[in-house]
Amino acid sequence: MSLFSVFNITGSGMSAQSVRLNTTASNIANADSVSSSVDETYRARHPVFAAAMQKAAAGQEQDSSVGVQVLGVVESNKPLNVEYAPEHPMADTDGFIYKPNVNVIEEMTNMISASRSYQTNVQLAESAKNMLNKTLTLGQR
Repeated sequence: MSLFSVFNITGSGMSAQSVRLNTTASNIANADSVSSSVDETYRARHPVFAAAMQKAAAGQEQDSSVGVQVLGVVESNKPLNVEYAPEHPMADTDGFIYKPNVNVIEEMTNMISASRSYQTNVQLAESAKNMLNKTLTLGQR
């Protein structure tokens, strides 16, 4: 693997963690929302990642690198939080309100993990840049 592949790998990692941070922020922002119907209630969202193998074009050095690919964002299938509150203005005809299936503690843990993963990718790219700079100055005196 060439040193230049590191930039593609870390770039895909930072992009994936950015998606993860955005979905986590959306989940936390909607954690306290209330709805009067199951269909309109916000559901927690989570990104799905996969390793992306990339082969070099024919005629070039056979090099493969593994990056991260975001396959999509899926909604959680955990049950919604249903609460009996007949005096609430958003209550349905039976007196129930529906709250998202967002666990704020779990989301904060995801946010910390994604933030640290992003930071690690930045540090790896910085190290690769420094190695390339050192390589360029090897012949100089």
